[in-house]
Amino acid sequence: MEESGFLPHSHKVGLWTHLDFNIEYSGEAVVFANVSVRDVKPVPLEAGGGGTDGGRGLAVMHTYSVRWFESSLPAARRAERLRDYSFFPKTLEIHWLSIINSLVLVVLLLGFVIIILMRVLKNDFARYNVEEEAGCDDVDQGDNGWKIIHTDVFRFPPHRSLLCAVLGVGAQFLTLATAIIVMALLGMFNVHRHGAINSAAIALYALTSGVAGYVSSNFYRQIEGQRWVWNIILTSSLFSGPLFVTWSVVNTVHWLSGSTQALPVTTVLLLLAVWALVGFPLAVIGGILGKNRAGPFQAPCRTRNIPRQVPAQPWYKHTAVHMAIGGAISVELYYIFATVWGREHYTLYGILLVVFAILLSVGACISVALTYFLLSGEDHRWWWRSVLSTGSTGLFIFLYCLFYYRHRSSMSGLVQGAEFFGYSFLTALVFALMLGTVSFYASLAFIRYIYRNLKMD
Repeated sequence: MEESGFLPHSHKVGLWTHLDFNIEYSGEAVVFANVSVRDVKPVPLEAGGGGTDGGRGLAVMHTYSVRWFESSLPAARRAERLRDYSFFPKTLEIHWLSIINSLVLVVLLLGFVIIILMRVLKNDFARYNVEEEAGCDDVDQGDNGWKIIHTDVFRFPPHRSLLCAVLGVGAQFLTLATAIIVMALLGMFNVHRHGAINSAAIALYALTSGVAGYVSSNFYRQIEGQRWVWNIILTSSLFSGPLFVTWSVVNTVHWLSGSTQALPVTTVLLLLAVWALVGFPLAVIGGILGKNRAGPFQAPCRTRNIPRQVPAQPWYKHTAVHMAIGGAISVELYYIFATVWGREHYTLYGILLVVFAILLSVGACISVALTYFLLSGEDHRWWWRSVLSTGSTGLFIFLYCLFYYRHRSSMSGLVQGAEFFGYSFLTALVFALMLGTVSFYASLAFIRYIYRNLKMD
């Protein structure tokens, strides 16, 4: 279809009746095939175009041609040709150029934020420490800003067990995602086997359950949590619970519709056995090790018994605004979705690694900046806010899923809709847990740094 003009808009619809097949072979194996209509003009289908057959419609003749080319590329390396003929717009060089452009902009953004924060912090340190040396008896009355809440900033948050479970599962998925990308870079996945990465992800999810149990239980013990058994159970079921419920709904829809995508009972029992015999025991073992190796919480300031009242905050410091700022982080979603839900092969794992590093770096930087603005307003409730600031990226990803389903895919019906939105929800949850974990630990390290360098009695 050829489109032209804006107002008025016009388009011409044509039908290609000749296809050129270009096939490359090495020995007795086909290593590459390409279908082209480049040198052929389409038959116009608008009114009056083409010939008719007795008023019954348009009569066309379909033809094709085949060209065989011998290739020196071995059959085992045929996937390398996908780098030259990919579904990316225009050329691969333009794709790399856009990634490099984004990387430069991100580096500049990080540099500006770091320089601005360091200059502001330097002025704050100078002002606060001078007033401290001058002998200000009542800090609460003679000062304002983030120093005045030094006795409340390390007050442990509500719902400690849930917070630690989020951090544990987020650390697990960070480990899993890094391992998958590194394995792909090492060429351990065959692009012609679509289930290879899925199988590796299932195995790694079970094997990395110990990471979730260790991180969650270790931090839970540091913040003086007492119900560590419940914490391990919550950690092991925080993602596996929604995963099982979502998969049950999707698989039930497939069964009722008679779809071949429905997993048989034996596969279901096998997956449950992997979680029950490998994933959950490793989470328990990791939780026990984390609890036994946990040290005291390293807080530079003492916490007083009575919490300080938080003053009224302006609208731009509310949680929803911070979530909107921190969640609008761009990732390479279109190409990933075209691979998962389309028929394309994603082979640019180097680009994916760079984008993943950019995503984590920007998330940590944004979280630190938003945490500083929060503390400057004398609001010490940063624990959950730091998780939600960039963890809200999962919400933006799910919104993009709605856009992709409506405007970029040809999916329709109950079966495809249930599978798409079910697994898209799980993908958004994974991103929320990963980025929430990164932003929390970045904010925690930042807060420890600024209060450690502050002179206090």
